[in-house]
Amino acid sequence: MATITRYPFVRHLRTVPTAHVLHLQTGRTRHDGAGLAFWFRPLSAVISEVPIDDRELSLVAHARTADLQVVTAQVTVSFRFDDPALVARRLDFAIDPDTGAWTGNPIEQVAHLLTELATGQVMDAMATMTLLEAVTSGGGTLRRTITEGLTADERLASSGITVLGARVGSVRADADMERFLQTPAREQAQGDADKSTFERRALAVERERAIAENELANRIELAMREQDLVTQEGSNARTRAEEAAAAALIEANAAAERQGLLAEADAHSARVVGAAEGAAEAARLAAYAGVDRLVLTSLALRELAGNLPSISNLTVTPDLLTGALAGLVGAKEA
Repeated sequence: MATITRYPFVRHLRTVPTAHVLHLQTGRTRHDGAGLAFWFRPLSAVISEVPIDDRELSLVAHARTADLQVVTAQVTVSFRFDDPALVARRLDFAIDPDTGAWTGNPIEQVAHLLTELATGQVMDAMATMTLLEAVTSGGGTLRRTITEGLTADERLASSGITVLGARVGSVRADADMERFLQTPAREQAQGDADKSTFERRALAVERERAIAENELANRIELAMREQDLVTQEGSNARTRAEEAAAAALIEANAAAERQGLLAEADAHSARVVGAAEGAAEAARLAAYAGVDRLVLTSLALRELAGNLPSISNLTVTPDLLTGALAGLVGAKEA
C-alpha cells in the first residue's frame, strides 16, 4: 500500500519498488511507474496502485472422475500482473488519495477469477481419469493441465495477468473411498508382514533345530570321548597293576635271592666258625691229654671261679658248715 502524507491542499505519495502507480489528472497520465514519489492534488488526481510482485493463490477444487467419484484437489497458482496499465484499466485498483488504501477489493476479484478458471481446468482433467488414476497419478498430469489451461486463457491475457505455474498438493477421495482404495495395499502389506513373520519363525525353528542337533552331536562326542577316557584309564590301571605285580615279583625274587645268599653265607660262616671251634676244642683237648688229673681239676675250678658271679657277702650257717665238714671228713676217710 502507498504511503500518503497529507498537507493543506496537496498530498505527497510514496510507493515501494514492488508497486506500480498510475497517476491520471483530467484524463492525462502524469506519473506511470514503480517505486515513485510525487506531489498531487487530491481533488483532481486519480491514482491506481498495481502490485507487480509474484503472488500465490491457494485453492481447493472439487471434481468428479470418469467413474463418477468425487475427488478434492489442493492447488496453488502462482501469478503476477505483467501489464499494470492494462490491469488498471480492466480491474479497479484505485486508491483513496487520503489513506492510500484500495477503494475496492481487486485482489479478491483476481483470486475469484483464478479460482474459477483453475477449478474448471481441474474438473476437465478429472473427467478423463478414473478415481484410481486421479489418486495415484501424483498430480503431475493435473499440474500440467492447469498450467497450460490458465496460460492459454484469453480472459487472463486480456486482463494483463500472467500465470507462472501451478502446483498440486494432493488429490484425495472421500474418507470411505480412500479406505476402500487403501484396503488392497494394506492387505498386501499385511501379507508381506505375515510372510516375513512366518519366514522369521521358520528360520528360528530351523536355527533351534540346528542348535539342538549340534548339542546332541556334542553330547555324543563327549560320551564317546568319555568312553575312550574310561577305556584308556582302565588300560592304564591294568598296565600299572601288571607293572606293580612284576615289580613286586622281581622284588620278591630279589629278596628271596638275598635271603638265600644271606642264609648260605650264615651257614657257611656257621660251618667255618664250628669247624674253627671244633679244631680249637680238639687242640685244647689234645693239649690236656697228658696233663695230671689234679692239674685238670685245678684248671676247672679256676675256670669255674672265673665264670661265677661276684660274691659280696657270704653267710655260713651251722647247717651248711656241718654238711661241709661232714663231707670233708668222709672224703678224708675214704
